[in-house]
Amino acid sequence: MSWESLLHNRFGDDLDVRRLPERLPQTAPIPDWLDPELASALTRLGIGHLWPHQLEAITHVHERKNVVIATGTASGKSLCYQIPIAQAVLTDSKARALYIAPTKALARDQVRAIEAFGIRGLHISAFDGDSDSMERAYARDHANVIVTNPDMLHHSLLPSHARWANYFRHLEVIAVDECHMYRGMFGAHVANVLKRVLRVASHYGSHPIVVMASATVSAPAQHVQMLTGLDFRAVDQDTSPRGAITIALTLPQETLGKDIEGESIRRSAIAESADVLSDLVSENTRTMVFVRSRKAAETVATIARDNLSEKFPELCARVTSYRAGYLPEERRRIEQQLRSGEVLGVATTNALELGVDISGLDATILSGWPGTRASFWQQVGRAGRQQQSALALMIASDNPLDHYLVHHPESIFDQPVEAAVCDPSNANILYSHLAAAASEFHLSQDDLSIFGEQSKVMIALDELIRNGLMRKRATGWFWTGTSRAHDLADLRGSGRAPYQIVESGTGRLLGTIDADAAFRQVHEGAVYTHLGETYLVDQLDIDNGVALVTQSDVDFTTYAREVTTVEIVESIESKVWGPFRLTKGSVDVTERVIGFQKRRNLTGQIIGDESLDLPPLTLRTESVWWTMPIDTVNELQIGDVAGCVHAAEHAAIGMLPLYTLCDRADIGGVSMAEHPDTGVPTVFIYDGYAGGAGFSHHGFDIAEQWLSATQLAINECRCTHGCPACVQSPKCGNNNHPLDKLAAHRMLASMTSHS
Repeated sequence: MSWESLLHNRFGDDLDVRRLPERLPQTAPIPDWLDPELASALTRLGIGHLWPHQLEAITHVHERKNVVIATGTASGKSLCYQIPIAQAVLTDSKARALYIAPTKALARDQVRAIEAFGIRGLHISAFDGDSDSMERAYARDHANVIVTNPDMLHHSLLPSHARWANYFRHLEVIAVDECHMYRGMFGAHVANVLKRVLRVASHYGSHPIVVMASATVSAPAQHVQMLTGLDFRAVDQDTSPRGAITIALTLPQETLGKDIEGESIRRSAIAESADVLSDLVSENTRTMVFVRSRKAAETVATIARDNLSEKFPELCARVTSYRAGYLPEERRRIEQQLRSGEVLGVATTNALELGVDISGLDATILSGWPGTRASFWQQVGRAGRQQQSALALMIASDNPLDHYLVHHPESIFDQPVEAAVCDPSNANILYSHLAAAASEFHLSQDDLSIFGEQSKVMIALDELIRNGLMRKRATGWFWTGTSRAHDLADLRGSGRAPYQIVESGTGRLLGTIDADAAFRQVHEGAVYTHLGETYLVDQLDIDNGVALVTQSDVDFTTYAREVTTVEIVESIESKVWGPFRLTKGSVDVTERVIGFQKRRNLTGQIIGDESLDLPPLTLRTESVWWTMPIDTVNELQIGDVAGCVHAAEHAAIGMLPLYTLCDRADIGGVSMAEHPDTGVPTVFIYDGYAGGAGFSHHGFDIAEQWLSATQLAINECRCTHGCPACVQSPKCGNNNHPLDKLAAHRMLASMTSHS
C-alpha cells in the first residue's frame, strides 16, 4: 500500500499531501591533497567519492577559510567537519580539534562516528555532564579531539583554561553542529561563549578554522558571523541523493460528540498520533513521533502500547519514549535500541530532532506543529535517511497556528525557514560573559571589540565596576569578585538548579526538571510520567528543590493555570496605525501558578480544577504591545472589551512562531480592558526570558504580516464563539474567560487596515 493510500484510508480527504521527488546524486572525487591514511579510512567506510558540496566545504577549510554548511538533512554534512578534523590531526601530531553540539546525545553520536574512521593516533573523547572523572582527565591529558557542548565550555574548560593550555595552544579546527539551535537567549549566550573560546585560543597563539553546520538556517553566513564575529563562506547547494518523501498535513479525526456550541469535537493530536504509531509499528514500519512536551512523549508511547497489546502483544516492548530528564544510562540504551532496530516506534520530544544517526526510519509523525519551519524540516528529515521512500505526517493540535498551517500549507512549503533571532549584546548576557572573560584573564582595550558594540560593552563594564566585581587598571579590566564569575551566566535556564524527582518511600531518583518548569509540571497533584509509568506528585519541596512522587495508574493528565501581570518599564519605539499604537520596550512580568486542570488523556475533557498556592516569579524582559483608544472601541461596537483583547492576545501568541525562530512556550502575553500604565485597552506579547530574547521585538518589526495572519486565522476558524484552534489557550490562567472571537477579529482587521 502506498503512503498516500494509507493516509486517505485513515483521514479521507481532510488532508494536504505533498510529495518531494527523489533526488539523484552528483559526485565529486576525493581530493588528492587528503592524507593517504584518511583517504584509506574513507574507502574502508565505503566512501569512494564525495558529494560536490562536501568537496567545496572541505576545500574551504583546506584553504583556511571559515565555512558554514547549510544543506538538507542526511546530506553528509558531518563529513564536512569530520574530514578536516582527521586531516588536521594526521598532518600535525600536536594538532587539536573541538566539536561542539547543543545536546549530549548528538555529541556522543559523533564520538562513535569519528572512532569509526579507525585512524591510528586519532584520540577522541566526550567531555560533558555524563563524563566521569577518569574520562575528563583522559580528555584533558591525551585526547586530540574533544566532543562537548556549550555548557561544559562555559562552566569547565574556559574557567580552567590554564590546565588546558596545550590543547588551546594547538587548536586547529572548531566544528559547531546544528548552529540553527543557537537562537534567542540560548543563542546569545552561546555566541559569547564561542567568542571567549576564540579569545582564549588566541591568547595561547592559535587561530582555529571554524566549521559550522545546519540543515535549517536562514541566511547562514550572517547567522554564524553573528555567533562568532568572523567571516564565513556559505555552502548551501545540496548535491546529495534523497529518497522520495510523502508529507501530509491533517487535522485529527472528528469524534461522534458535539461541544456546547454544537460543533464537532476532534480527537486530540496526541491520541491520533498514538493510534497512527501503533498502526505503523504493527506493519513493521520504523516510526518516530515528535511531541511538544515530556508528558506527551510518555502519553503517546503508553497509548500505542495499549493499542498493540490487544492484537500484537509481542510488539509492545518495541515501543518506547525518549526525552530530556531521563538518566544518562537510560538515554544511551534507548539510542542503541533505535539504531539496532530493536525499538520500532519511539515517541520523543525534540531531544531526537537533531542529527543523531538513527538510519532506517521509515516514517515520522509530528504531533502538532513543532514551532518553527526549521524544526519542521529537521523532524521531517529524520525518516528516509537511507534514500528509501519515507512518510512524514503532521497532525494539528488545538491551537491557532496548527489549524492555520493545515489550511495554508503554502506558509510551510513556499516560505524559507525563519530568521534566527539572537542578540549577543543583550545587557544581562554581556554583563555575565564579560565577567567570565575577565576572570579567565583580564580584558584589554583590544578585547572589547570581540564582544560587540563598544558603547554597550562599556555600559556593562561600568555596571560591573559599580557592583564591585570589576576594577579598571592601566592595562585593562580585572575581575575582583569573590564568587565564581562563571556562575553569573546560566546558558539554558533561570540560573537555579533543576528539581530532582524522587519516588516517595524508596528514595529512587527518577529524573530532573528545570526550575523554570517545576511549578507548572511537578506541583502538588500533578501527573508525572516516566518510561510509561505514571506518578502523582505528593509534595513539591521548594526549599530543597525536590518533587516527591508516588506511582499511580491514572487515565488523565494535568495542566497548570497561571495568572500574569505586566508593568511597563521603558518604551523604546512606537508606530501609529490609525488610532492604534504599537510599541516595543521593556516590561516587568510577574507570573504565578494558581491551579491546575485534570484532563482525560484521549479526549482532553476537563474532569477537575484545583487551586494551588505557589510563590510568584518576576522577570524583566522585552515586549511588544498595542493600545486601542475608547473612541475606537465604540466605533467598532466592541461590547466585551476584555474578551476582545484577551482573544486577540491568545491568537497573536499562537501565530508569532510562524515568523521567528521561537516556540509558543518562549513567549507569553497579558491583556487588559484598561491597563494601569496606558489607561486604555492594551495587549502585551513578551519574551519569556530575563532580559528578553528578541522574539517580541522582531514581532514589532514584522507586525503587519504577523497580525494580518492572526486575524485571518481567527476569521477562517469554523467555530462560532472561539475554540482552541483560534482564540483559546491551554495555558490560560483564567480558564479562557472572557473571550470574544468576533470582536478580536474586528479589532485586528481594523488595525491591519491602517498599517
